[in-house]
Amino acid sequence: YVHEALADGDREIVEKLFVSGAIQVVVGTPGSSWTSSAIYGKLVIVAGTAEEESTSALHRSEYPLSEVMHMMGRAGRPKADSSGVCVVLTSPSQREHYRKFLGEPLPVESHLDLVLADQLNAEIVARVIETKQDAVDYMTWTLFYRRLPQNPNYYNMHGTSHHHISDHLSELIESALEDLEQCRCVASEGDLDMALGPLNLGMVAAYYYIKYITVERFASWILPKTRNRGLLEVLSRAKEFDEVPVRLGDDDAFRKIAAHVPIALGSENEVLRYSNPHVKTHLLLQTHFSRMGIAGELKEDRETVVRNSLRLVQAMVDVTSSAGWLKPALAAMELSQMIVQALWSKDSPLLQLPHIDKSKAEELAKLGVDGIFPLLDMEDDERVKALGLPPRKLADLAEACNQYPSVEMDYKVQQTTVPAGDSVVVKVQVSRDVDEDEDEERDKKRAPLVHAPHYPKRKEEGWWLVVGEAGSNTLLSVKRVVFGDSTKTKLEFTAPQGEPRKYNLSLYLMSDSYLGCDLEENFEIDVAPVVEEGEPAKAE
Repeated sequence: YVHEALADGDREIVEKLFVSGAIQVVVGTPGSSWTSSAIYGKLVIVAGTAEEESTSALHRSEYPLSEVMHMMGRAGRPKADSSGVCVVLTSPSQREHYRKFLGEPLPVESHLDLVLADQLNAEIVARVIETKQDAVDYMTWTLFYRRLPQNPNYYNMHGTSHHHISDHLSELIESALEDLEQCRCVASEGDLDMALGPLNLGMVAAYYYIKYITVERFASWILPKTRNRGLLEVLSRAKEFDEVPVRLGDDDAFRKIAAHVPIALGSENEVLRYSNPHVKTHLLLQTHFSRMGIAGELKEDRETVVRNSLRLVQAMVDVTSSAGWLKPALAAMELSQMIVQALWSKDSPLLQLPHIDKSKAEELAKLGVDGIFPLLDMEDDERVKALGLPPRKLADLAEACNQYPSVEMDYKVQQTTVPAGDSVVVKVQVSRDVDEDEDEERDKKRAPLVHAPHYPKRKEEGWWLVVGEAGSNTLLSVKRVVFGDSTKTKLEFTAPQGEPRKYNLSLYLMSDSYLGCDLEENFEIDVAPVVEEGEPAKAE
């Protein structure tokens, strides 16, 4: 019996036994047809096309046709059968529906109108659409435009004439452009031949392929004093998580989870709606950071949430950087590290290593070892004794330590005394401490893979270079860099135009994947008053 809550190891055993012929019949749930990639049979029986939402037979929900088709697709073993047989058992009321579905192709309808604003934003950023007329012309090349006269009722259109179609398109485009303008993603100019241009939020949404509403929420809800806790709340309310599935019976599971996570949701007197997908997202992210064990469908939901969170956090960094706020931007970068390593920012960096749990990390902390670099600096015998691990586990730990980035940062400020408002350039070189014994055929220009066993997909290292003034919470420049052994780049920013004085600035190198390896260097620039043209400079 294969179901969503079956452990991965058990599922693999069942699949191998079925493929080898040791098991002749497998019974599975509809959801298992998506998770079990190796189970195909000469005969597939779909034992019902509806699920009961309660004990009453009156409350039945038909499976989507896409799910029924996926179950039918399991008929016929690849490279073994030239054909397959599928028997669909359904209620008498649905018999004609499925007979028609099997005998006649269903029309494919467009849903472009539901995501039109995001599509227009992407095309405006790419300069494909530069005027309102361009947007209308663009729509005439879509499936949506072709289906309008074929099925007008489906698209809430009252006629099929050219006049009806033109009015319907104009109304949709005007509404989408108005939404984009209100969310500060697009700027327009003129009335008749409206010129359209992208704004910063629109470019961020298009670059990271996220919804324009999400970017607008980031810009509106993140404040200069927002830190990790607030960013986590904003992240969980992203529009992308509207479709996180909430199933019958999830309430009880999430009520128990909410009692064991560090951050409480809502106020004391507030009744939480665990059926809210954003509440579920917040709790799933907390279970991820706490490395809390969950199974079945909830585990799959968490992997989906975590997989989608990283690009949202990267967009969050861009939004806060555009606002010129240093501390929220650094907090967002730390949130990226938390997502990749499945840890809270306050947790010991040693927990990124295999076979190190919290109790072992506490023991090492008592010895003065509070990070990976102090662990590597220990004498071999002393380290082996402190870890108390067998040779095989020590080998796993050593391999992870070798992947942990050891980087150095050198910088040079080209001009330390500048007039207010002038350009300041900081040249930066970042180099990696590479073991000479490593394979010489290694690609020195490609970023290494991250050791992240709790992150659901492979990831390459990425870094941010940031210049800012911590005292005033001002971010002056930010740049994302990806490198192999070394890289050279420069950060350029405008000297502060406030009071002429010495500014204590910081240069940060922030990882997007690892905790405990960030670097910070401090330097000063002397901002002089602006000398007007023809005005002699004041003698010191």
